Amino acid sequence: MEQRTTYSAAQESALQTNKVLRNTYSLLAMTLGFSAITAFISTQMQLGTIGYFGFLIAGFISLFVVHKKADTAQGLFWAFVFTGCMGMALGPILNRYLAMPNGGEVIMQALGGTALIFFGLSAYALTTKKDFSFMGGFLSVGILVVVVAAIANIFFAIPAVSLALSAAIVLLMSGFILYDTSRIVNGGETNYIRATVSLYLNIYNLFISLLSLIGASDD
Repeated sequence: MEQRTTYSAAQESALQTNKVLRNTYSLLAMTLGFSAITAFISTQMQLGTIGYFGFLIAGFISLFVVHKKADTAQGLFWAFVFTGCMGMALGPILNRYLAMPNGGEVIMQALGGTALIFFGLSAYALTTKKDFSFMGGFLSVGILVVVVAAIANIFFAIPAVSLALSAAIVLLMSGFILYDTSRIVNGGETNYIRATVSLYLNIYNLFISLLSLIGASDD
């Protein structure tokens, strides 16, 4: 009787995990598509620095709301608000690269690299089902170091430091993809809205950092 109960609980847990995974990747695909649409609209509007910071701040505010409302039906709405704002903030960055002679190629290379890294690492975490929770502390410290270095570099404006920070972010976001996917697979994250937002941020930051690195090498 005890073995049957244990088996039933394990089976139910596996079904719940599969449901979270399915909902997460479905919502991730929709939010990425929506973000791409708003990014295109933003490029056509030719938003400047004010528009960039305006939507970026709106995105961060809506991110807090998403986490607060993630357990309610309103969480879905705010997830799209957040990703829409981040897409709008992406427009001015894309316009800067589109102004380069090979800007379109740089953007496509960054998109391809982002997709390759995300699908490769996600597939690895999903198939092996390894627990990457041990990376949490290291990744958090890494992000803190990068943020402090980025703030310091605002005053010094050293191009080599900017490139080093972009490379560091690529590595950190790759680690976060493994970490966040592992949490879903192993039952550490049971809310698909929070899981979607986490993976979206990993992809977003990965893309921008690759864009910076490829753009610098092609400039």
